[in-house]
Amino acid sequence: MSSSVEMLRDALMTRGWTISTAESCTGGLCAAALVDLPGSSTWYSGGVVAYSNAIKHELLQVSKDVLLKHGAVSEPVALAMAEGVRSRCSSSVACSTTGIAGPGGGTPDKPVGLVWIGVATPTGTQARQYYFSGDRLSVRQQTVAACFEFLLEQLES
Repeated sequence: MSSSVEMLRDALMTRGWTISTAESCTGGLCAAALVDLPGSSTWYSGGVVAYSNAIKHELLQVSKDVLLKHGAVSEPVALAMAEGVRSRCSSSVACSTTGIAGPGGGTPDKPVGLVWIGVATPTGTQARQYYFSGDRLSVRQQTVAACFEFLLEQLES
């Protein structure tokens, strides 16, 4: 059986669509998984690793007010990141990841393992909250897998 990244590639190629990525907590792992596949230059437009709030604002057009009011790890920021990279890269679809991979940085309201994933498609933008466990790399890897599964789900609906 194909992995979720291969299934995503096939779904994009069938539609003649492209994808872009906006990543914070995954630090480029989504982009790396996509470009590991041969021929990715035909359907992967590009991406932004937006670790700082300044980059989220300047490159992805996430409003400063949203960042201040909700914090970087939030539904509104995940939505804005996905929409921003889709617009900037002129892609058919886009995904975003923002979260707390740990081991530090968590709070009672936003614990380590909290992740928001955003998906922007031609029919709209959605975000979903996840809680992952494990070490920093494990949280990041789980986020990548969930991101592709969420995007596939949106493409199939």
